[in-house]
Amino acid sequence: MNELINKLNGLNIGKVKENEPLANHTTMKIGGPADLFIEPSSVDNLVKTIELLYEYNMEWTAIGRGSNLLISDLGIAGAVIKLGSGISHMEINGSELKVGGGYSLVSLSTQISRKGLSGLEFASGIPGSVGGAVYMNAGAHGSDISKILTKAHILFEDGKLEWLSNEEMEFSYRTSVLQKKRPGIVIEAIFQLQPGDKDTIFAEMQRNKDYRKETQPWNFPCAGSIFRNPLPNYAGKLIEDAGLKGFSIGGAKVSDMHGNFIVNTGNAKAADVLALIQYIKDAIYEKYTITIETEVEIIGRK
Repeated sequence: MNELINKLNGLNIGKVKENEPLANHTTMKIGGPADLFIEPSSVDNLVKTIELLYEYNMEWTAIGRGSNLLISDLGIAGAVIKLGSGISHMEINGSELKVGGGYSLVSLSTQISRKGLSGLEFASGIPGSVGGAVYMNAGAHGSDISKILTKAHILFEDGKLEWLSNEEMEFSYRTSVLQKKRPGIVIEAIFQLQPGDKDTIFAEMQRNKDYRKETQPWNFPCAGSIFRNPLPNYAGKLIEDAGLKGFSIGGAKVSDMHGNFIVNTGNAKAADVLALIQYIKDAIYEKYTITIETEVEIIGRK
């Protein structure tokens, strides 16, 4: 480990830390330490990082802004690579947008609206990174990433870079090819947007933001929607109708505002959240004979 750290520092990769608490890097404020935490300062340094980890046969996990993520209390083995401000470039060519995987989705939608480009209004309240949004095909308000993505630049586990088309990303509801078949990091995305009226775009974004403020508990640490909607049903409605709003285990609580959100009331552990998830799944199956699956990504040591 020391030899690897010395090499990373010698190359001025970016931030390199041992035993970094991952609760500092998730929106739920939960998560044990990373054996090795790396935040590369550029795309080139990200590529060098992957090449070094591959050389040292060290497993790695990539994170963005830490939303839609539940990390074990025992942390994550190997290296955790965070895509932050070093991977947040943006280029606009007409109505085509090329953006780094570390760019904030909320910030991006705001910046684009000011330029009179339409297509990202749905993302105005999604608290994640571009890379994470592409990885899981994030969506809201009747749209998602698959509707606007032309292609994505992916860094694979062996350090190889490849552009994948929309079709090759194999998008479906809240998922992509990267989640199971071809693990990799989204370092860039190209979106095809449309010219639009700034006032109309801004008004739609504001409606989306207001809706989220009124219906979702972002005043508490949380990860976003916990369960995928078992369409045509909606997870939040099933949970609410089952009388589970406000139910808690340890420091984890089903939000009083929205049944599909679990909030950290201040001292929650990942174990509390996992126990609450299982309790909800069992209750919904017992009441409706419907199996609900998690949308939040659950990672780390078990």
